Amino acid sequence: MALAASNSQASSWVEVARSSARVASTPAEAAKGASVIISMLADDTASREVWLGKDGALNAAQKSATLIESSTVSPSWIAEFAKLAEQHGVNLLDAPVTGSRMQAEAGQLSFLVGGKDAALETATPILKAMSKEIVHLGPVGSGAKMKLINNFLCGVQVASLAEGLVWIERSGLDRERALAVLKTGAPGSPLLGAISARMVSKAYTVNFLLKLMTKDLLYAQNEAAHYDVDLRTAEVARSLFEAAIVQGLGDQDMASVIEPLRNK
Repeated sequence: MALAASNSQASSWVEVARSSARVASTPAEAAKGASVIISMLADDTASREVWLGKDGALNAAQKSATLIESSTVSPSWIAEFAKLAEQHGVNLLDAPVTGSRMQAEAGQLSFLVGGKDAALETATPILKAMSKEIVHLGPVGSGAKMKLINNFLCGVQVASLAEGLVWIERSGLDRERALAVLKTGAPGSPLLGAISARMVSKAYTVNFLLKLMTKDLLYAQNEAAHYDVDLRTAEVARSLFEAAIVQGLGDQDMASVIEPLRNK
C-alpha cells in the first residue's frame, strides 16, 4: 500500500510508515505499480487535483488498475472522471462512505458504491478491511448520488436540532428531560442522539467538519436541481452552517452550528 502526503503532512505519517505502508510524496508516486488506488478527500477541487493535477495519480496508474474515489464529490465530477478513466484503460468505482471518525477508527464504515461488478469484486477485500458493509447501488455515479441524499438529510436534521435545542434552552423546559422525549420518540435517531450530546456539552472536537457539511448541502442542491427538485430545506440548513462559518466555526464539528443561534 502507498500513501501520498504533502511535506506539511509528512510527520503525521510516521506511525503509518512504521507499518507495512509505503509513504509517497506525490499521488503519482503512490499510484505507480498499484493495482488498487483509493482517494478520500474534501471536495471536487481536491479530488481533481490529486487525480489530474501535476503529478496526478491517473496518468501514473497502470492499465487495468482499479481506482476508488471515496470522497464526497459531485456526480458531475464523477461522470467526467469516469470518461477519463475509461480512456486511460482503468476501472473506476465511486465509493463514498457513511460514518465519521469513530467508525473509521473501528473499521466500521459503510461504502456506497457505483461501478462495474468486476471492479467491485477486485476492490472488495480492501473495502471490507475498512467497513461493516458494502452497498452496490448501480453504475458509476450511483454512490455519489446516494451519499449526497444521505448528507442532505443529515444536514437538515442537524440544523433543525440546533434550532429546537435553542428553543428548549430558552423555554424553561428541563433540557435533559426534553431531549429524552425527542431521542426516544418519533424524531429520535442515532444522529440526533450523538449530535445533541455534543451540542449540550459544547464538545466540538471534529467528527465531521462543519464546512464539509456546508459543501455537501450545496452539492446536494445542485444535483437535485438536475432532476427539477428544489431542496428548500437544504437552502435553509445551509444558511445556518454558513453563518457558523462566518463566526469562525468552519473547522469545528458540525454540531457547533448551534452556537450562532445561542448567541443571538
